[in-house]
Amino acid sequence: MCCMDVIKEKLKLLPDDPGVYVMSDADKNVIYVGKARNLKNRVRQYFHSSAKPDKVEAMVANIADFYYIITKSEIDALALENNLIKKYKPKYNILLKDDKTYPYIRVSLTEKYPAFSVSRKLKKGNRYFGPYMGGVRVKDVLEIVNMAFGVRTCAVSVGDSPKKPCLEYHIGRCSAPCAHLCTEEEYGERVKRAMRFLDGEEGEVEKLLKEKMTAYAEAEQFELAMDCRDKLEMLDKIKLKRITSINRDVNADVVAYVSNNLYAAINILIIRRGIMQGASTFPAENASADAEAVSSFLTQYYANHRIPDEIIAQEFVEDKLLEEYFRGHYAKSVTVTLPKQGIRRRLVEMAENNAREYLEKSLDRIRHKEDMTVNACKRLQELLHLSRYPRRMECYDISNISGVDKVGSMVVFIDGEADRQSYRRFRVKTVEGANDFASLQEVLLRRLSKLGTEEEARFPKPDLIIIDGGKGQLSAVREIFSRMGVDDIDLISLAKREEEIFTVGSSESVLLGKRDYCLQMLQRIRDEAHRFAITYFRNIHSKNTLASVLTEIDGVGKAKRRALMERFGTLDRIMRASVQELASVEGIGSVLAGQIKDFFEEKLV
Repeated sequence: MCCMDVIKEKLKLLPDDPGVYVMSDADKNVIYVGKARNLKNRVRQYFHSSAKPDKVEAMVANIADFYYIITKSEIDALALENNLIKKYKPKYNILLKDDKTYPYIRVSLTEKYPAFSVSRKLKKGNRYFGPYMGGVRVKDVLEIVNMAFGVRTCAVSVGDSPKKPCLEYHIGRCSAPCAHLCTEEEYGERVKRAMRFLDGEEGEVEKLLKEKMTAYAEAEQFELAMDCRDKLEMLDKIKLKRITSINRDVNADVVAYVSNNLYAAINILIIRRGIMQGASTFPAENASADAEAVSSFLTQYYANHRIPDEIIAQEFVEDKLLEEYFRGHYAKSVTVTLPKQGIRRRLVEMAENNAREYLEKSLDRIRHKEDMTVNACKRLQELLHLSRYPRRMECYDISNISGVDKVGSMVVFIDGEADRQSYRRFRVKTVEGANDFASLQEVLLRRLSKLGTEEEARFPKPDLIIIDGGKGQLSAVREIFSRMGVDDIDLISLAKREEEIFTVGSSESVLLGKRDYCLQMLQRIRDEAHRFAITYFRNIHSKNTLASVLTEIDGVGKAKRRALMERFGTLDRIMRASVQELASVEGIGSVLAGQIKDFFEEKLV
């Protein structure tokens, strides 16, 4: 029975229940995941003869099979759809490949004396302000808080025994609760005032900065006066971003989706306390209906971003569904507003214009990206006679110096693009000396041993494995393939000197032109594997070197070495640290700090 006959039989059996449907191609790769209020009606639409958008037509032409999962409600279907998209990264779904998290100011409210710091990850138990974007630097805002209110911005623990106050205290930027120079009540009041400023009340800070600027100028401390002036300019920049027509209590994201039936873009305007923080635009290649595309995007986006009190969107968005989703999965009451007039409607139109402009200006770039990724994968399959389309490619590299601190890297590209969440690092455990061949064999043996086990869900089978090296490296890995009976994964290597491609099926190498998109894609994945291995190696080697050097200093035992390493991280930072900075480390007093400084100045500098 052919694929279409199988699909026709399955279409007859579709239920009327809500759920998720999963489409796959002839190679059994998942190419699309969708949700439906009614599975029968939704899935059958794809196979009707009616006109469809170009992207949907392209997807349907590649469907070889599908299956579905019934859920209790459409809300559960939306959540399951999000999980399956994360798992399979389907080609025709919206994927936030270019997504990035913006910085926030975190206040660690779980601590007795809360610290203020910059963070890109949101965790429970803390208070977050931001995100900061659109010309407002989060470090500048943190410096304003530090200068105006004297709250701490360090990671030093505040315990029962007082520590020596650091430089921040001496220059008037910290009230030194760690040295017990500020009571809990006094510090708590400072924290409240600082948070009021971060919530949008700039008046007190503006007054304090002007007073400090005048005092510094009169004392002829002109650099400090100029610093205050710069901070006042930053405050003016923040105030200019306030939208006068919007209430100061408004914390909203404005979302707009624009499509030309082949490509799409989504723009988000971020408004906090009535201030326009900035905007982000995301490319959105997908085969979804408009409303489904926005719902799918938002479930992915808010998995890594702060959820606002209100989402302002276009009229076709599934507002009630999204409100129920956020309430059920995040215990967050969010109002999804679909305005038809007024300031909120004008904000939606602004977001639509941003998305439309991005799409119009980015079409050539999007097409070029497709040539560099998906089309390059298709051409690679033809040129190297691969057994299947190389959707998931894994590349491996080894890094060491004279056999010391040997590490391996695995980087993953999906449809020609880096999938950084799937990268893995390996410490080589069983190989003595600088033996790259044996190191590669150990790394691949450990990797391939996960196939066919419960861990395969986290480490899916690759379509193509690429080795950084020549014939020798390829032969070494091929031995592991033979030993483990792996015969359904393609294997090649890329030698750096002449950029020769070696395959298992031929003794002759393949040479591609330098401008060939296939070669450029292989170079990207090879260079990324090398970079990832080198970064890991340097990190391990630096820590090992740091630990060994510190053992030479009298009075620096295991606990103090650990404290120094946690505080500074690298040998270079310890060498450049001042005596005061060294003395502020747990267990390091002023006397030992002086000895450490003398050691580096006399013996290593």
